[in-house]
Amino acid sequence: MDVLDHRICELGEGVLWHPLREELFWFDITGKRLLSHHPATGHTRAVPLTEMCSAAAWIDHDHLLVASETGLWTYDVGTGDFGHLADLEADNPATRSNDGRADPWGGFWIGTMGKNAEPGAGAIYRYFGGELRKIADGISIPNALCFDEGRGCGYFADTDARLLFRVPLDKAGWPTDAPEVFVDFTHAGLSPDGAVTDAAGTLWVALWGAGAVIEVSPDGTLGARHELAAPHATCPAFGGPEFTTLYCTSATQGLGAGALAEAPLSGALFAQPGAGQGKAEPAFKLDTGDA
Repeated sequence: MDVLDHRICELGEGVLWHPLREELFWFDITGKRLLSHHPATGHTRAVPLTEMCSAAAWIDHDHLLVASETGLWTYDVGTGDFGHLADLEADNPATRSNDGRADPWGGFWIGTMGKNAEPGAGAIYRYFGGELRKIADGISIPNALCFDEGRGCGYFADTDARLLFRVPLDKAGWPTDAPEVFVDFTHAGLSPDGAVTDAAGTLWVALWGAGAVIEVSPDGTLGARHELAAPHATCPAFGGPEFTTLYCTSATQGLGAGALAEAPLSGALFAQPGAGQGKAEPAFKLDTGDA
């Protein structure tokens, strides 16, 4: 993968291809910035934020749903205005949001974690139809929130535990049973970070510490790796006019001077055209959330 955007993030995360704007949005969580890049024009923006934000979904051409350390918000791309939707552990200053993604029903899944990655301090919530409901807890670093093509299950990871989970979903997108381990990455010595599913249901999982995005088949088989020149790959996304370009954020967090000298592109945004066949992310629905 090659660098698309050289702006360095301490903790790049949450890359989203907006299908109507054909524009990428992502966050530097600890740097408190919302970044964007329009590949066709080269136009970029960097929006300073008042608190840590980590993930987004698109609502319409001009609005995003943004997850922050205290809540879920609407964001007007044109005016820069934020509107409050729901509190997200706003009474707990020790936690922040992390990975998040819109689901196929128009809801939004979002993980929380301790600001110092305290063991078991995190949880996963779903916001749907105006309701924020906790669907998993006791998680250290929630990541890899994504969904299979047939709407039958969702996925999430605990990066600290090196486990990728699968959870069955009902026709409205709510879990019907406890999550089960889908892939145990400990045997491969890998740490799963963000993930996205492609048009065939294959998961593309960023590997924190391994400098790659790895394909994982719907039956849990590890496949091809897509390398990038940054050890901390954080979040993949498909985009481009045909959804065939793989994008991935990265981070400098936790890398010493020696590691940064060896990987000076750490923290940049990477791209690989023709990597696979992705699909558009579903929109988040501000109304009742009915599919």
